[in-house]
Amino acid sequence: MQAQSFFTSFFAGVSNYKGDLGDGNSVLPNSHPAFGVGCLYEFNHRMLVRLDGTFGKVSGSDKLSRNRDRNLSFYSKINEFSVSFEYVLFDLYDYKVSPYAILGVGRFNFNPFTKNKNDQVVNLYEQNTEGQGFYKDRKAYKLTQTSIPFGGGLQWAINDDKRLAIVVGIRKTFTDYLDDVSTTYVDQALLTEKRGSNAASLAYRGGEVGAGSYPRDGAKRGNSNNKDWYSFSGISYRVRLKARGAKARNIRVDKISNNKSKTSCPKF
Repeated sequence: MQAQSFFTSFFAGVSNYKGDLGDGNSVLPNSHPAFGVGCLYEFNHRMLVRLDGTFGKVSGSDKLSRNRDRNLSFYSKINEFSVSFEYVLFDLYDYKVSPYAILGVGRFNFNPFTKNKNDQVVNLYEQNTEGQGFYKDRKAYKLTQTSIPFGGGLQWAINDDKRLAIVVGIRKTFTDYLDDVSTTYVDQALLTEKRGSNAASLAYRGGEVGAGSYPRDGAKRGNSNNKDWYSFSGISYRVRLKARGAKARNIRVDKISNNKSKTSCPKF
Protein backbone atom coordinates (compact mmCIF):
# COMPACT_ATOMS: atom_id res chain seq x y z
CA MET A 1 0.00 0.00 0.00
CA GLN A 2 2.89 2.39 0.68
CA ALA A 3 4.10 2.07 -2.91
CA GLN A 4 0.76 3.47 -4.08
CA SER A 5 1.62 6.87 -2.59
CA PHE A 6 4.57 7.25 -4.95
CA PHE A 7 4.71 8.60 -8.48
CA THR A 8 7.59 8.47 -10.92
CA SER A 9 7.92 11.41 -13.31
CA PHE A 10 9.56 12.19 -16.64
CA PHE A 11 10.34 15.69 -17.92
CA ALA A 12 11.17 16.99 -21.41
CA GLY A 13 11.59 20.62 -22.36
CA VAL A 14 14.14 23.40 -22.72
CA SER A 15 16.74 25.08 -20.51
CA ASN A 16 17.59 28.79 -20.48
CA TYR A 17 19.96 31.20 -18.75
CA LYS A 18 19.92 34.82 -17.56
CA GLY A 19 23.14 36.59 -16.66
CA ASP A 20 25.83 38.95 -17.94
CA LEU A 21 25.87 37.62 -21.50
CA GLY A 22 22.82 38.29 -23.60
CA ASP A 23 19.55 40.05 -22.77
CA GLY A 24 15.81 39.54 -22.98
CA ASN A 25 15.96 39.26 -26.77
CA SER A 26 18.23 36.20 -26.67
CA VAL A 27 15.92 33.75 -24.85
CA LEU A 28 14.88 31.68 -27.87
CA PRO A 29 18.33 31.52 -29.54
CA ASN A 30 19.80 30.32 -26.23
CA SER A 31 17.19 27.63 -25.55
CA HIS A 32 18.49 24.07 -25.41
CA PRO A 33 16.86 20.63 -24.96
CA ALA A 34 16.51 19.43 -21.37
CA PHE A 35 15.20 16.28 -19.72
CA GLY A 36 14.69 14.90 -16.24
CA VAL A 37 13.40 12.09 -14.06
CA GLY A 38 11.96 12.18 -10.58
CA CYS A 39 10.02 10.55 -7.78
CA LEU A 40 7.12 12.09 -5.85
CA TYR A 41 5.52 11.08 -2.55
CA GLU A 42 1.89 12.06 -2.06
CA PHE A 43 1.21 13.16 1.53
CA ASN A 44 -2.40 13.89 0.62
CA HIS A 45 -4.38 14.83 -2.47
CA ARG A 46 -2.85 18.31 -2.74
CA MET A 47 0.61 18.15 -1.13
CA LEU A 48 3.61 16.20 -2.41
CA VAL A 49 7.35 16.08 -1.83
CA ARG A 50 9.54 15.40 -4.84
CA LEU A 51 13.08 14.38 -5.74
CA ASP A 52 14.24 15.37 -9.22
CA GLY A 53 17.26 15.02 -11.44
CA THR A 54 17.23 17.50 -14.33
CA PHE A 55 19.82 17.88 -17.07
CA GLY A 56 20.29 20.50 -19.77
CA LYS A 57 22.57 23.11 -21.28
CA VAL A 58 22.83 26.89 -21.02
CA SER A 59 24.61 29.43 -23.19
CA GLY A 60 24.98 33.14 -23.77
CA SER A 61 26.70 35.48 -26.21
CA ASP A 62 27.34 39.19 -26.55
CA LYS A 63 26.55 38.81 -30.25
CA LEU A 64 22.91 38.43 -29.26
CA SER A 65 22.84 41.50 -27.01
CA ARG A 66 23.33 45.26 -27.15
CA ASN A 67 26.75 45.03 -25.49
CA ARG A 68 28.74 43.53 -28.35
CA ASP A 69 32.09 45.19 -27.66
CA ARG A 70 33.26 42.47 -25.26
CA ASN A 71 32.40 39.78 -27.80
CA LEU A 72 32.24 37.17 -25.04
CA SER A 73 30.34 33.88 -25.16
CA PHE A 74 29.98 30.65 -23.18
CA TYR A 75 28.09 27.39 -22.92
CA SER A 76 27.81 24.87 -20.11
CA LYS A 77 26.03 21.66 -19.19
CA ILE A 78 23.76 21.84 -16.13
CA ASN A 79 23.26 18.74 -13.97
CA GLU A 80 20.84 19.40 -11.11
CA PHE A 81 19.45 17.30 -8.26
CA SER A 82 16.76 18.83 -6.07
CA VAL A 83 14.19 18.18 -3.36
CA SER A 84 11.08 20.33 -3.36
CA PHE A 85 7.54 20.71 -2.08
CA GLU A 86 4.62 20.71 -4.50
CA TYR A 87 1.19 22.18 -3.76
CA VAL A 88 -1.79 21.48 -6.03
CA LEU A 89 -4.51 24.12 -5.79
CA PHE A 90 -7.49 21.88 -6.66
CA ASP A 91 -7.89 18.23 -5.69
CA LEU A 92 -7.14 16.30 -8.88
CA TYR A 93 -9.20 13.35 -7.65
CA ASP A 94 -12.23 15.64 -7.93
CA TYR A 95 -11.12 17.97 -10.75
CA LYS A 96 -9.44 17.30 -14.08
CA VAL A 97 -7.19 20.40 -14.21
CA SER A 98 -5.44 22.43 -11.53
CA PRO A 99 -2.64 25.00 -11.17
CA TYR A 100 0.24 23.96 -8.95
CA ALA A 101 3.37 25.51 -7.41
CA ILE A 102 6.84 24.19 -6.52
CA LEU A 103 9.49 25.41 -4.07
CA GLY A 104 12.66 23.61 -3.02
CA VAL A 105 16.44 23.48 -2.83
CA GLY A 106 18.92 21.93 -5.25
CA ARG A 107 22.56 21.30 -6.02
CA PHE A 108 23.83 21.74 -9.55
CA ASN A 109 27.06 21.30 -11.44
CA PHE A 110 28.27 23.49 -14.30
CA ASN A 111 31.50 24.10 -16.23
CA PRO A 112 31.70 27.02 -18.71
CA PHE A 113 33.37 26.53 -22.10
CA THR A 114 33.78 28.71 -25.18
CA LYS A 115 35.32 28.54 -28.64
CA ASN A 116 38.30 30.76 -29.44
CA LYS A 117 38.84 32.60 -32.73
CA ASN A 118 40.25 29.39 -34.23
CA ASP A 119 37.04 27.54 -33.31
CA GLN A 120 38.85 25.49 -30.66
CA VAL A 121 36.98 24.53 -27.48
CA VAL A 122 38.45 26.11 -24.32
CA ASN A 123 37.55 25.55 -20.68
CA LEU A 124 36.97 29.05 -19.24
CA TYR A 125 37.20 27.88 -15.63
CA GLU A 126 40.84 26.95 -16.16
CA GLN A 127 41.74 30.35 -17.65
CA ASN A 128 40.95 32.46 -14.54
CA THR A 129 39.87 35.30 -16.84
CA GLU A 130 39.09 37.65 -13.92
CA GLY A 131 42.21 36.84 -11.93
CA GLN A 132 40.76 34.13 -9.72
CA GLY A 133 43.50 32.75 -7.53
CA PHE A 134 46.05 35.54 -7.93
CA TYR A 135 44.34 38.94 -8.20
CA LYS A 136 43.41 40.71 -4.95
CA ASP A 137 41.01 38.50 -2.93
CA ARG A 138 39.40 36.73 -5.86
CA LYS A 139 39.14 33.00 -5.33
CA ALA A 140 38.36 30.32 -7.88
CA TYR A 141 34.63 29.77 -8.06
CA LYS A 142 33.16 26.36 -7.29
CA LEU A 143 31.65 24.32 -10.09
CA THR A 144 29.06 22.76 -7.77
CA GLN A 145 26.60 25.27 -6.31
CA THR A 146 23.27 25.56 -4.51
CA SER A 147 20.09 26.70 -6.25
CA ILE A 148 16.55 27.54 -5.18
CA PRO A 149 14.08 25.94 -7.63
CA PHE A 150 10.65 27.52 -7.77
CA GLY A 151 7.83 27.84 -10.26
CA GLY A 152 4.67 26.08 -11.24
CA GLY A 153 2.26 25.36 -14.01
CA LEU A 154 -0.88 23.46 -14.86
CA GLN A 155 -1.64 19.78 -14.21
CA TRP A 156 -4.13 17.57 -15.98
CA ALA A 157 -5.36 14.35 -14.36
CA ILE A 158 -5.61 11.73 -17.10
CA ASN A 159 -6.90 9.43 -14.37
CA ASP A 160 -6.11 8.78 -10.68
CA ASP A 161 -2.77 7.18 -11.61
CA LYS A 162 -1.51 9.32 -14.49
CA ARG A 163 -0.97 13.07 -14.82
CA LEU A 164 0.36 15.43 -17.46
CA ALA A 165 1.70 18.87 -16.59
CA ILE A 166 3.08 22.03 -18.13
CA VAL A 167 5.80 23.49 -15.90
CA VAL A 168 7.99 26.58 -15.78
CA GLY A 169 10.80 26.12 -13.24
CA ILE A 170 13.16 28.98 -12.41
CA ARG A 171 16.42 28.53 -10.51
CA LYS A 172 17.90 31.24 -8.33
CA THR A 173 21.63 30.68 -7.89
CA PHE A 174 24.23 32.13 -5.54
CA THR A 175 27.00 32.41 -8.11
CA ASP A 176 27.72 35.04 -10.74
CA TYR A 177 30.15 32.82 -12.65
CA LEU A 178 27.75 30.55 -14.50
CA ASP A 179 28.95 32.43 -17.60
CA ASP A 180 32.50 33.14 -16.31
CA VAL A 181 31.70 36.89 -16.22
CA SER A 182 31.20 38.78 -12.96
CA THR A 183 33.38 41.71 -11.89
CA THR A 184 36.19 43.74 -13.52
CA TYR A 185 39.05 43.28 -15.95
CA VAL A 186 42.49 42.32 -14.71
CA ASP A 187 45.52 44.10 -16.13
CA GLN A 188 46.35 42.43 -19.43
CA ALA A 189 50.08 42.12 -18.69
CA LEU A 190 49.41 40.58 -15.27
CA LEU A 191 46.87 38.09 -16.65
CA THR A 192 49.28 37.11 -19.41
CA GLU A 193 52.11 36.65 -16.90
CA LYS A 194 50.02 34.50 -14.55
CA ARG A 195 47.84 32.51 -16.94
CA GLY A 196 49.26 33.05 -20.43
CA SER A 197 48.27 34.92 -23.57
CA ASN A 198 45.35 32.58 -24.24
CA ALA A 199 43.63 33.68 -21.00
CA ALA A 200 44.10 37.35 -21.88
CA SER A 201 42.67 36.82 -25.36
CA LEU A 202 39.54 35.23 -23.86
CA ALA A 203 39.05 37.81 -21.10
CA TYR A 204 38.34 40.48 -23.72
CA ARG A 205 37.55 39.58 -27.32
CA GLY A 206 36.57 42.97 -28.67
CA GLY A 207 39.62 43.01 -30.91
CA GLU A 208 38.14 40.17 -32.93
CA VAL A 209 35.27 42.43 -34.03
CA GLY A 210 37.25 45.69 -34.21
CA ALA A 211 35.78 47.07 -30.98
CA GLY A 212 39.03 48.40 -29.53
CA SER A 213 41.92 47.36 -27.33
CA TYR A 214 41.96 45.51 -24.01
CA PRO A 215 40.30 47.65 -21.25
CA ARG A 216 42.28 49.12 -18.36
CA ASP A 217 42.75 47.29 -15.08
CA GLY A 218 39.60 47.57 -12.95
CA ALA A 219 37.24 48.44 -15.83
CA LYS A 220 33.78 46.92 -15.56
CA ARG A 221 33.45 43.49 -17.17
CA GLY A 222 30.24 42.22 -15.52
CA ASN A 223 27.71 43.03 -12.81
CA SER A 224 28.51 41.16 -9.62
CA ASN A 225 25.38 42.50 -7.89
CA ASN A 226 23.12 40.35 -10.06
CA LYS A 227 23.62 36.62 -9.68
CA ASP A 228 23.02 34.30 -12.61
CA TRP A 229 19.78 32.38 -13.13
CA TYR A 230 18.76 29.37 -15.19
CA SER A 231 15.45 27.66 -15.86
CA PHE A 232 13.82 24.44 -17.04
CA SER A 233 10.47 24.66 -18.81
CA GLY A 234 8.46 21.99 -20.57
CA ILE A 235 6.10 19.08 -20.09
CA SER A 236 6.18 16.40 -17.41
CA TYR A 237 4.38 13.09 -17.22
CA ARG A 238 3.92 11.14 -14.01
CA VAL A 239 2.51 7.71 -13.23
CA ARG A 240 1.72 6.06 -9.90
CA LEU A 241 3.97 3.25 -8.69
CA LYS A 242 1.91 0.25 -7.63
CA ALA A 243 2.76 -2.73 -5.48
CA ARG A 244 2.84 -5.93 -7.54
CA GLY A 245 -0.63 -7.41 -7.84
CA ALA A 246 -2.26 -4.51 -5.97
CA LYS A 247 -5.00 -2.22 -7.18
CA ALA A 248 -4.54 1.53 -6.93
CA ARG A 249 -5.68 3.07 -3.69
CA ASN A 250 -8.63 5.39 -4.19
CA ILE A 251 -9.49 7.13 -0.94
CA ARG A 252 -12.60 9.27 -1.09
CA VAL A 253 -13.09 12.27 1.15
CA ASP A 254 -16.80 12.97 1.52
CA LYS A 255 -18.10 16.26 2.88
CA ILE A 256 -20.95 16.01 5.35
CA SER A 257 -23.40 18.59 6.60
CA ASN A 258 -21.33 19.87 9.55
CA ASN A 259 -18.42 20.74 7.20
CA LYS A 260 -16.23 17.98 8.61
CA SER A 261 -14.71 15.25 6.47
CA LYS A 262 -14.62 11.50 6.77
CA THR A 263 -12.54 8.92 4.95
CA SER A 264 -14.27 5.85 3.57
CA CYS A 265 -12.74 2.53 2.53
CA PRO A 266 -12.17 1.92 -1.16
CA LYS A 267 -14.84 -0.14 -2.87
CA PHE A 268 -13.76 -2.98 -5.15
